[in-house]
Amino acid sequence: MKILQVTPRYPPQSGGVESHVQQISERLVDRGHDVTVVTADARKEGKHRDQQNGVVVRRYQSLAPNDVIHFCPQITTAVRTSDAEIVHAHNYHSLPLVFAALGAGNRRFVVTTHYHGGSASSIRKRLLSVYHPIGRRSVQRADEVIAVSEWERDQLRTDFAVEATVIPNGVAIDRFNEATATEHDRPYLLTVGRLEAYKGVQHMIRAMNLLPEYDLLIAGSGSYREQLEQLAHEEGVAEQVAFLGYVADEELPRLYAGADVYVTMSEFEAYGMTVAEALAAGTPCVVRDGAALQDWAQKDGTVGISTVTPESIQQAVRSVNQISIPGLENRSWEMVTTQLLETVYTN
Repeated sequence: MKILQVTPRYPPQSGGVESHVQQISERLVDRGHDVTVVTADARKEGKHRDQQNGVVVRRYQSLAPNDVIHFCPQITTAVRTSDAEIVHAHNYHSLPLVFAALGAGNRRFVVTTHYHGGSASSIRKRLLSVYHPIGRRSVQRADEVIAVSEWERDQLRTDFAVEATVIPNGVAIDRFNEATATEHDRPYLLTVGRLEAYKGVQHMIRAMNLLPEYDLLIAGSGSYREQLEQLAHEEGVAEQVAFLGYVADEELPRLYAGADVYVTMSEFEAYGMTVAEALAAGTPCVVRDGAALQDWAQKDGTVGISTVTPESIQQAVRSVNQISIPGLENRSWEMVTTQLLETVYTN
């Protein structure tokens, strides 16, 4: 089967959607399918066509202020001229999904929305409001819509009047469960993800004065890094905070395994893949109790907080160590790939 994946960004760009597309694409190739990924993340100095573990990656330049939106009409032509039998577009919150819908024609069109329903940025909120009628039509145009959580499925029903199939993100359980903890000279808290305001890393930095026994390791890159570095200096905790930048896939499990607590104060998430990875590594989690993270807050091994004050974060971090870590559900990327092939990619 020839399958075309359309996504705003693809590794080595980091993020939950990027990892999701990579995981299913490589496993589809392992099962003998022909997979091409079309992205809107090409840089002038970067490769515009390459191959990663059998997946052909075609990158196009886009207009993407602050690395969002990704206005890239070339994707419509790339999709239209592709000989793929399945067109699978990802991420409602960026325009490549719309361009994929325009180019899909009469081929089977699948959408995984990764929909989190809003934005912390007032500018982006206005853009999403203007974009909603177009985005809604593109989602409704799909032959199959996939949600990665029960929370997301309910949001799609409310906001788009569509019924989605729930296929949660997978986790490479063995890779995280068997990881050897990275060595660090002090106990540390960990957060992983793109550095944007809505991810809430600033709240964690403000809490570090109340957690002097810990360092905070921040894995990921993004446009908000400079402000976060400045905040760490203003709060007098710069020596406790380490910005690791992009961390290679092979190193991430060791970082999770070495952390005392994994923390995410993200305001908008459709699933919370990094929480699953942390739990698979045996690390307890503190999460912001909202959007899809509220589903994790109900599970053993995780504490949810509704307010992001330094005091709330401090109390949660200190209490979470008393919770026993559960085994994750039997949820692997192999199972996700099987579900796609058996229930979504076939008519």
